[in-house]
Amino acid sequence: MGNLDKDQRDDRLQQRTAGPETPAGPETTALSDALRLSRVRFVLVETSLSANIGAVARAMKTMGLTELVLVRPQQALDAEALARAAGADDLLARARLCDSLAEALAGCRLVIGSSARGRSLAWPEVDPAGCAEQLLLEAAQGEVALLLGRERSGLTNDELSHCHFLTRIATNPDYSSLNIAAAAQVFAYELRRTALHWQATAAPQADGRRQASAAVPATGRGPEQAQVFAAASAAEQDGRGDLATADEMASFYSHLEQTLEQIGFADPAQSSTLRRRLRRLFNRARPDRTELNILRGILSAVEGRKRPDRFRR
Repeated sequence: MGNLDKDQRDDRLQQRTAGPETPAGPETTALSDALRLSRVRFVLVETSLSANIGAVARAMKTMGLTELVLVRPQQALDAEALARAAGADDLLARARLCDSLAEALAGCRLVIGSSARGRSLAWPEVDPAGCAEQLLLEAAQGEVALLLGRERSGLTNDELSHCHFLTRIATNPDYSSLNIAAAAQVFAYELRRTALHWQATAAPQADGRRQASAAVPATGRGPEQAQVFAAASAAEQDGRGDLATADEMASFYSHLEQTLEQIGFADPAQSSTLRRRLRRLFNRARPDRTELNILRGILSAVEGRKRPDRFRR
């Protein structure tokens, strides 16, 4: 199954992100809702079975989602994938194949990872409904991604460290095994339900923007999730359209880790937990590009790339 070359992918990305900034609010039209759905990537990491990729494509297309990205799939897209896609073969034909997660997430301002289990290092979490709302709020400003892991083992801790939030489907604790396509369908449905809810409840507001807490009923939303949506609403009201993207953050993390090793603060052989904690910290802060450049300038100064007397008159 052929995939688009780099120039074609760049053209498609430019078409989705070009033009005036899409306002986020209940007054948005069906066209803008479709645009935001088109900015949501479903990123599958090392999927074992081509049939599951086809089934995910079907789940996406039924809910109006179009961007499928595959990171090192273990099987080529074949007749089984086409059969399970059941008419969503256009999504398979356009699916982007990537050699690394960093490549798959390039350009994304928000990344949410799906995890079936808790982790030793706690990460900010949202439920599937909250995941959909958060992704669509941020899609008003640019590209976003939902990350789905391997069928057997899910996402590694390092892969989850690329995420701003984790999301978990509340399954039966006695039998929590959920096929990746079934999980994708849950998330795809929540995205469409949220978009339709916003469209149905569209009403002019004085400031022309949506309050995150009003977009979807907050029933069952815990304190941590309430903080997530409060932060999202504040960022939206501030118009922070220039948040650092996933690839820019990845470059910063490499620079940070290199500097910490150079000054003797971190042992490269024993600092995996430190790296994840630092990523959690900066993912929570969500710096914009100017703030990230300031941080990288500080790192360069620490490394000795900047002369201490350069400001003397």
